[in-house]
Amino acid sequence: MDDRQARLDRVAHIAVALEAQTGCPAALLVAQWAIESEWGAKPAGHDNYFGVKREARHTKWCTVTTEEVFTPLQLETWNHQHAASPARAIATLPDGRQRVEIDDEFADYDSLDASCQDYTWLITHGTPYREAWRQYQRDKNLAALIRAVARVYATAPRYADMAEEIATQSNVLQAIAGASAAPVTATGLPG
Repeated sequence: MDDRQARLDRVAHIAVALEAQTGCPAALLVAQWAIESEWGAKPAGHDNYFGVKREARHTKWCTVTTEEVFTPLQLETWNHQHAASPARAIATLPDGRQRVEIDDEFADYDSLDASCQDYTWLITHGTPYREAWRQYQRDKNLAALIRAVARVYATAPRYADMAEEIATQSNVLQAIAGASAAPVTATGLPG
């Protein structure tokens, strides 16, 4: 088994366990994990597999250089709030948005499991996702949840499309099905 498949299988087991505990769909967790960490190969900082920015609830964090896509207003706001470390322009997109490089603070975690737990807390309890989560609890429409989360979660063009594509890929569905069929311990790893 290659490293990418092993990482996918591991996160699928954690995602299935967390879905059972919180209701946060395993496919959503796996899709964002895949996008944000290049299938688990490149976490932001220490064990941050979801690109979660530092918030008051985080006791550990680091500064990471990342790429974002900003509207002119978002760019102006960022540069005003971060005058000591302004955004560095990379390219202008056809719609007028700017692809920029910024230095931002990201949460650090002790493990993949802790990163996944915080991600599910963010989706199921975080203010930016509150309405999307409530709607999902009513209708269980995974595609709509992915799109609603993506609108807030990321600035990258086509982020929602990528997340939806990954959530429905056969390798992801097979990993989730395999994890669902396996006995799971409290840590989310196979028993």
